Amino acid sequence: MPRLFTGIEIPAEIGERLALLRGGLPGARWITQENYHLTLRFVGDIDGHIAHEIADSLGRVQRFGFDVSIDGLGSFGTRKPHALIARVPPSRPLVELQSEHERLLQRLGLPPDQRKFTPHITLARLRGSSGRDVAEYLTTRGGFFSEPIPVSRFVLFSARSSVGGGPYVVEEAYPLLPPAPAFTEDYDGQPLNR
Repeated sequence: MPRLFTGIEIPAEIGERLALLRGGLPGARWITQENYHLTLRFVGDIDGHIAHEIADSLGRVQRFGFDVSIDGLGSFGTRKPHALIARVPPSRPLVELQSEHERLLQRLGLPPDQRKFTPHITLARLRGSSGRDVAEYLTTRGGFFSEPIPVSRFVLFSARSSVGGGPYVVEEAYPLLPPAPAFTEDYDGQPLNR
């Protein structure tokens, strides 16, 4: 029974920069660089028949490519931190892609995801890290930013049963359409900035 989720891969050069942030946080179990990703929709453990339906259904997604970026680090869990993350601002194309995955999976009979979509890249799972430890870490390293990261595809990942953190395998990749051109003229051929 595979454990599936959809997501966006992180380019190696961004992964290398994120991996340099490892260390200096007690209780952190660091995610390996090759497993960095942005989850769009967690599916969970399902049987092979439904997995094939999901893979086929995702193949019908027709969206334009877009960019994402990282605008700092943060954590999940205020009183008891449980994850260190790289924050990704929720752009309209990203949210619309995630919403389409949610709708497709619900049409296949899967229950709605109970968590609000908060785009991020998990860097470490935390066990026993204090709020103070996390705050000190974020004070010294939290100013991580990236240039725009082009997103030209999304993938269906599988994971072996574990406590999280991978290894993740790309089961299927789905290309996005080339980014839509920016329009500089209106329908009469006149410049938009009059």
